[in-house]
Amino acid sequence: MTRAKLALQEVIQLFIEGAGQVGYSGRFSDPNEVQKWVDVMVQHGQLAIDTSRIYSEGTSEQLIAQLDLKGVRVDTKIFPVTPGDHAPSKLKELFKLSLEALGSHKIRVFYLHAPDRSVPFEDTLEGVNELYQQGHFEELGLSNYMSFEVAEIVGICKRRGFVLPSVYQGIYNVLDRTNEAELFPCLRKFNIRGGFLTGKLLAPEPQVETGSHFDPNWALSVFYTTRYSHTVSAVKELKDVADKHGLKLAEVAYRWLEHHSAMIPTDRGIILGASRVEQLESAILNCEKGPLPEEVVAACAETWLKIKGNAKPSWQLT
Repeated sequence: MTRAKLALQEVIQLFIEGAGQVGYSGRFSDPNEVQKWVDVMVQHGQLAIDTSRIYSEGTSEQLIAQLDLKGVRVDTKIFPVTPGDHAPSKLKELFKLSLEALGSHKIRVFYLHAPDRSVPFEDTLEGVNELYQQGHFEELGLSNYMSFEVAEIVGICKRRGFVLPSVYQGIYNVLDRTNEAELFPCLRKFNIRGGFLTGKLLAPEPQVETGSHFDPNWALSVFYTTRYSHTVSAVKELKDVADKHGLKLAEVAYRWLEHHSAMIPTDRGIILGASRVEQLESAILNCEKGPLPEEVVAACAETWLKIKGNAKPSWQLT
């Protein structure tokens, strides 16, 4: 069986809907509207919704608690906003807030959202393991860690008998491939699956769409603007090639991830984000399509060569 068929049969069923703008202080604050997203996910056999304690000022989890998830699972994360947030006592305090916010919804994957280097990893992992032993989550995930830190964490967990990380969430797409050199080999060595953000081709447009990644009214827009502002010219050239084949850039991005990237069928999947229900469904349908034309694949590779010199690291510095 070809890699493409494996991806279509296995990876495609592991999409995760990102809830970064879902919450009472976020763009999507109406539970009835967000429920429509969940219904689309269920219709297409998707498995999980991804959130975090910090999304929408802590209200994303609260809104998700109001939804009928119909079997869709919840993954959540704790970001070290303040040094010391991953100290065992503080981590447990923040985790308790997540549990209370999510109500009856159980946590599938609990992620350490980024490294808290003010706390020894072993101390953090001891606190995490206690939460795991108490049955509060099913899998441990890491996000925004450097590859050598992932290896260090695996070593600590094996030595101490702690729950091992089984999934890593990071940035990976046509315009963001720095993870391929070191992180991917590290994840493969330790049998850690990847869940990657985002499938969309992200480049600032002259007219910024309300609610887009580059909308200045969104708190995280500065992250995307800083990260992708240098890609505009290269993306335009890629668009010219895509246009020749009647393809939109969003479709190119998702199909590239499914069929031509360094992802493998056992990876967790792609974290989808959308500003409309129709956009979410379109993204899922794009992922269900086959490989791209060879000329488009070559153009994707050429695009990365043009921009990689200015690419930002994928891990969290602070």
